[in-house]
Amino acid sequence: MAGLRIAVFASGQGTNFQALADAANQGRLEGASLELLVCDKPEAPVVERARLAGVETFVFRPKEYASREAYEREIIAELQRRGVELIVLAGYMRILTPVIVEPFYGQMINVHPALLPAFPGVNGIKQALDYGVKITGVTVHYVDGGMDTGPVIAQRAVAVQDGDTEATLATRIHAAEQELLPWVVQRIAAGAVKLAGRFVTIKE
Repeated sequence: MAGLRIAVFASGQGTNFQALADAANQGRLEGASLELLVCDKPEAPVVERARLAGVETFVFRPKEYASREAYEREIIAELQRRGVELIVLAGYMRILTPVIVEPFYGQMINVHPALLPAFPGVNGIKQALDYGVKITGVTVHYVDGGMDTGPVIAQRAVAVQDGDTEATLATRIHAAEQELLPWVVQRIAAGAVKLAGRFVTIKE
């Protein structure tokens, strides 16, 4: 039986992509495979990470398209051609439209650097630090039509330490992301994650 076929969407350094690629290569994803990287920035380091990992890429420049919907339709064609069953947003900095969200609802997840519903949107780490919370963390959630509003799959807490800067806190947040995201993908690949309304259950 073939494993889950995954596409990762990313825009930057690609550390979460790397965590998933390493987990797949080490056999920690229940036979799931990374079939495609989708990236909106041709110069992003994640593109080189994908090349080194042997993962195909679809790299595009949004300004070359008439609309978000136009490039999303092209992305969907690429996903369908590869039989992608799960989309993982891992630092993808583009707002998605219903063109891609609706057909992939329940098959698209995102990792966010805060304990949702607190501090959604951009700069979640800075928002938490500026607010003065003692505990923040990481959330992996399903993607719906809102800004980080989809059903929560799993969360991991990260303590804010006295004297933390955005950089020092980010180091621990990103480490938590790189542990939690592959674990969630592994449980999805194992068929252990069930979504019912806003509620997600995970069989151990």
